[in-house]
Amino acid sequence: MAKKQFKTESKKLLDMMVNSIYTHKEIFLRELISNASDAIDKLYFRSLTDDTVALKQNDYEIRITADKEARTLTISDNGCGMTQEELENNLGTIAKSGSFDFKNNPENGNGENIDIIGQFGVGFYSAFMVADKITVSSRVYGADVAYCWESSGADGYTVNECNKESAGTVIVLQIKEDTEDEKYSEYLEEYKLRSLVKKYSDYIRYPIRMFVENSKLKEGTENEYETVKEDITLNSMIPIWKKASSEVTDEEYASFYKDKFFDFEDPLRIIRQKTEGTANFEALMFIPSHAPFDYYSKDFEKGLQLYSSGVLIMDKCKELLPDYFSFVRGLVDSSDLSLNISRELLQHDRQLRVIAKALEKKIASELSKMLSSDREEYEKFFKAFGAQLKWGVYEGYGRNKELLQDLIMFKSSAEEKYVTLKEYTDRMREEQKAIYYASGDTEARIALLPQVESVVNHGFEVLYLTEDIDEFAISMLAKYADKEFVNVCNENLDLSTDEEKEALKNENEKAEEMFGFIKESLGDCVSAVRFTNTIGSHAVCLANEGMLSLGMEKVLNKMPGASENAMKAEIVLEINFKHPIAAKLSELFKNDKEKLASYSRILFANARLISGLEIDNPAELSELICNLMI
Repeated sequence: MAKKQFKTESKKLLDMMVNSIYTHKEIFLRELISNASDAIDKLYFRSLTDDTVALKQNDYEIRITADKEARTLTISDNGCGMTQEELENNLGTIAKSGSFDFKNNPENGNGENIDIIGQFGVGFYSAFMVADKITVSSRVYGADVAYCWESSGADGYTVNECNKESAGTVIVLQIKEDTEDEKYSEYLEEYKLRSLVKKYSDYIRYPIRMFVENSKLKEGTENEYETVKEDITLNSMIPIWKKASSEVTDEEYASFYKDKFFDFEDPLRIIRQKTEGTANFEALMFIPSHAPFDYYSKDFEKGLQLYSSGVLIMDKCKELLPDYFSFVRGLVDSSDLSLNISRELLQHDRQLRVIAKALEKKIASELSKMLSSDREEYEKFFKAFGAQLKWGVYEGYGRNKELLQDLIMFKSSAEEKYVTLKEYTDRMREEQKAIYYASGDTEARIALLPQVESVVNHGFEVLYLTEDIDEFAISMLAKYADKEFVNVCNENLDLSTDEEKEALKNENEKAEEMFGFIKESLGDCVSAVRFTNTIGSHAVCLANEGMLSLGMEKVLNKMPGASENAMKAEIVLEINFKHPIAAKLSELFKNDKEKLASYSRILFANARLISGLEIDNPAELSELICNLMI
């Protein structure tokens, strides 16, 4: 038969199919196996209403055969096969999908309950990425004649009658010769073929079989081995997420998780979800028991594996998980996703957003259940991933705070363990007006802050914020259960009685001139100096004015490039007017202003140390102390 040209303006279009649509050459095997699965599906669907189809479901198979010497790779199936006309229409016309036509044929119920993979009719041509020539031999089930389609690429194709004893389709790829850049021979290697089937086609519902070489003990010997060929099934066929929950043990789920996601520990939580209606999908997700080594680095990639009818489409679909749930591992399988033409990427449509929203709610619900039913397990999770939840509260100007606020926890002055915001507010004293917190490097250092000591002595609980994200998350929450968050190191903190407030006001007014001198002695280190009565027995402390706290200043100035435009909190030096140091300062202001200036710098340095801040000039502090000792 004379060679025919493709029905499209073929050379340019076929070049695009081969060189532009697919990013990985290995994808060709997935496409050919998916086509073979569709062909079997069609025959199986026909067998449900046609008694002449003698094959049972267990009779169907897809077979892979590699011949290194001939450099051929063969993929065959015993599905419906194609007539001469179908070969010309489906393979002679690029972007013509026989599977798509079959699914939408009114005689087949307009695709209802037909779960086939092919949509665009271009997957077959991905084989030209690795093959110089493709030969397709096909015989329709029940037909007497078989036909052979053959092409070497964009120059056209031929269709001729051929000999084929059984129904089905055989595709033979003449694999390209190796080049410096590409090792096409690897697609003839047993290990490579097995790994590609496992990666992309493990859950094709029909067995994918191949003869493989295995070393076995020779019969009748004790230590002599021989190489034998064994016919094995390469794929699992039935996904674990398709089985009923009652059929799968927790140990099997854990084994699947560890093998699939390369973890050495069992997951803390297994989450299964099946949704029908607006979005049809099944999800199997896991909450890990520990953070990956690169989790809090820029190298970490979030995302769930995405399957379409059991075929892997994307290894990490980041659109399915919000950043604050990026620790979740797992997969989603949906038969009605809108895929792009290469099936390698997902189109960003409403369906994807619906699935992502459903997953978000499910994950939040499961975390809430874990918190209430297994506190120890949840605290283990929170130690690993709590910072990510707090980041979720902060990002997007707090748009997710309602979802996450009951999942975050902090250590506190009342207990050495984590407490939730609900637990804190439930046990607040009746007269308590706010949720008090303080930030620092560790709980122990926060507990030593003068302001914390004062608030605790008043009988109030203080939350200890030790992670960089904590204060930013709290600032975005602003309130919880109608109670405002108050930093105990803020200059607006006031737990005094009316009499104490009046006495403090009078003392500050009398010392106003002295405070001006102290501030001048410290330069721009502080924005104000004043007396306080909120720090118990301590002599001095630092408070901050405005939205930027000392803790936030530390965090922001640790960021890359911060040295060029350093952030600076408005700091107030507060002196306990009931402490003997207050009287000493007043005496020095009257009699020895030079010594008062030295005292001021020493007190400021001490206040910085108490607040967990670095001292700008340790040598100066040492000299000042030594001069006072002489």
